[in-house]
Amino acid sequence: MADNEFGYTPWGMDWVRLAEPLRQTRPEPLLPRARSIARNDGVRVEIEGRTVRAHLHRGGQASVAHVEVAPLTRAAVLAIGRTITDPTVLTDETHRALLDAGHSPAPTLASTDCSCSARTARCVHVFATLYTIARRVDENPRVALELQGYFDADAESDTPAPEPRWTPLHTLDPGRFFDAAR
Repeated sequence: MADNEFGYTPWGMDWVRLAEPLRQTRPEPLLPRARSIARNDGVRVEIEGRTVRAHLHRGGQASVAHVEVAPLTRAAVLAIGRTITDPTVLTDETHRALLDAGHSPAPTLASTDCSCSARTARCVHVFATLYTIARRVDENPRVALELQGYFDADAESDTPAPEPRWTPLHTLDPGRFFDAAR
């Protein structure tokens, strides 16, 4: 049995590193509680494309956390496709081959959000979501590539176009926004 309950494969460890970065100089006090929430199945995850929505319930409190993963560039998709011969079988050796070829399969977060009162991008709910994703990726490494958009056929450009989270007010035309015919 593996020593780590989260990230016992290299694919899952990439996700654990999002919560526990190596460059961090002091311990994060929220991580033990986040691991406990994930360990006790306190996170219900819904994956839609590159977005993960997690519903967390503890006692009388409920929170919804969103984690959005940045898409792979077209060049990275092509390079990974040349290295991986069969994307249905992703092993530790496949992960090592990608690293040896200079293509890290580690994800990059585009954004995180939570409905809790902490008002930070790194709250206990986001951490618990990352641990839950790490557990899913440990069980099925294909999820790691799916969340980065590897299997999407419509990646055309070298750099991904960021999707705007908000619409700036100055871009709206009041005449078209409000029905002026009334």
